Amino acid sequence: MTETRIHRADKQQNGDAMAETSTVDDVFDDTYREKEGKKPPRILVWRNIILMGFLHVGALYGLVLIPSASWLTLGWTAVCYLISALGVTAGAHRLWSHRSYKASVPLRVFLALGNSMAFQNDIYEWARDHRVHHKYSETDADPHNAKRGFFFSHIGWLLVRKHPDVLEKGRKLELGDLRADRVVMFQRRHYKLSVVLLCFLFPTLVPWYFWGESLAVAYFVPGLLRYTVVLNATWLVNSAAHMWGNRPYDKTINPRENPFVALSAIGEGFHNYHHTFPFDYATSEFGCKINITTAFINLMCFLGLARDRKRVSGDMIAARIQRTGDGSHKSG
Repeated sequence: MTETRIHRADKQQNGDAMAETSTVDDVFDDTYREKEGKKPPRILVWRNIILMGFLHVGALYGLVLIPSASWLTLGWTAVCYLISALGVTAGAHRLWSHRSYKASVPLRVFLALGNSMAFQNDIYEWARDHRVHHKYSETDADPHNAKRGFFFSHIGWLLVRKHPDVLEKGRKLELGDLRADRVVMFQRRHYKLSVVLLCFLFPTLVPWYFWGESLAVAYFVPGLLRYTVVLNATWLVNSAAHMWGNRPYDKTINPRENPFVALSAIGEGFHNYHHTFPFDYATSEFGCKINITTAFINLMCFLGLARDRKRVSGDMIAARIQRTGDGSHKSG
């Protein structure tokens, strides 16, 4: 249940005290230079384009079916949304990508299950790509480079082959901590089966079996609609939170503070803060405010299932605001 406060002088563009508080692989690398000359051709991945098209059509049909769903089914949909979102935010992101706190085996198993329910690539691949995103943010080596536009950073990056620099830099990362985590590697080995069971069958069969919901409503509402909304909420962190909002901590980088994204992605919208201090478990100066994920991690610490939360000191935040902020900071 301990919480680590970091006190050290500001040193780097995208965060401070990085060497002691975060994996080196999520620290912005300002020595990287994009290759000059013609960009590589954009190669469409038609399988992903077709599947994403069908998924969003199915989600729209799920919206039509909402009036037909029972209140129990709607409540179950919200529960599945929360579990799958936490699998990404508290799991793949704050725990495994940034190592901003430590989790017990039972909590890691729960978060891995939630991550499979979210179906956004396995933890190992998600964390690898996210570390590349932080290390080479807004460059050709960034998997969802927001400088390529809203559509690309939101969903387009999944519909084309990765830029060669993304692949090259991803291969060079040191991911020993992920390979040493038995929960991460077990999920990776059994990922496809876990997705079928947890993302599609489990959300569908529970309302059908326990309270007699129709299979159509059970599949399209807590199944496809819930899955699609979680996907888009996550993607908004890559797109909207890199384009719209203020930059109270570092005006030299693109990520913004976006309350709407924070609400939809259960706390991940305080993105200027997060890219400035990526090792902070709360991803925000303001703790649990519009931040269900931080409240969840705090609860897990209270229950003894998590510990060693990394946090930025108030002095460090104030110094950074003064040095690189855009003047828009408001306390609380």
